[in-house]
Amino acid sequence: MPTISAIVIAKNERRHIAACLESLSWADELIVVDSFSSDQTPVISRRFTEKVFQRPFDTFPKHRNASLELASGDWVFFLDADERVTPELAEETRSATAVADKDAYWVPRRNIILGKWIQHTGWYPDYQLRLFRRDKGRYDEKRQVHETLILEGEAGRLRNTIVHYNYRSLGELLGKQSRYADYEAKVMLAAGLEPKSRNLVLQPAREFLRRYVTWRGYLDGFHGLLLSLVMAWYNLVVYVRLARIRSKDRATD
Repeated sequence: MPTISAIVIAKNERRHIAACLESLSWADELIVVDSFSSDQTPVISRRFTEKVFQRPFDTFPKHRNASLELASGDWVFFLDADERVTPELAEETRSATAVADKDAYWVPRRNIILGKWIQHTGWYPDYQLRLFRRDKGRYDEKRQVHETLILEGEAGRLRNTIVHYNYRSLGELLGKQSRYADYEAKVMLAAGLEPKSRNLVLQPAREFLRRYVTWRGYLDGFHGLLLSLVMAWYNLVVYVRLARIRSKDRATD
C-alpha cells in the first residue's frame, strides 16, 4: 500500500489544532509546520506527532513547498488547522491512492461560515487540490495567496468532503478579505492591469449578481445575501487599492 503524509501548517491555532490532527490519525505520517506560535499550538501538536517543525512564515506557497521537503510518504494530503477530514473521506483517500490511476485528487470542501453550512454562493463544493503524489506537485511561488499547485500529471475528484470551520464572525470575515484584497491588488499591479473608473461600479455589481443570482446565494438565506455583499465589497476594495497604488506611482514619476 502507498504511504500518505498528512501535513498541517499552523500558527496560533490552539482552538483548532487538536481536532484537526485527530481527524488525520489514519495517515502514515503526520507533520505539523508551525510558524513560532505564541500559544499552545506546538505543545498540543506533539501529543499527536513527534514531527513538529518550526519555520518562519514568508508566503503560503513557499511555506507549503518547504513542508513538502519534510515529508516521506508516496502521497501528501494538506489540511489547514481549521479543517477536518471525515472518516468517510479518510477511507476514500486510502482507496483512491491504492488504485493509483491518478496523480492527484480534488477534494470537495464544506464551508461552515458564521455557524452555517454554505451550500451555494460559490462556497460549495469548493474543490481543493489537496491530495497528490509527493513527487508530482509543487506550489507556484509567484502566487502569494490562494496558492496554486503545479501538477505533473492527471487529477481526479473525490466525493467525500473536508469540513472547513471558516469565519466565526463578520469582523473576521472582513479582516481576512481586506488582507486578500491587498494581495490581489499587488498581483494585478504586477500583471500590468490598469484600473478604470467603471471598474469601481461594474466589478462589485458583477460579483454580487454572480454569487447571489447565478450561484443561487439566495438559497442560503440571510447568509447568502451577506456573503454576496461582502464579496462585492471585496472587489471594490481591490480596485480602490490598485488605483491608489497606480496614483502614487504616477506622482513619483
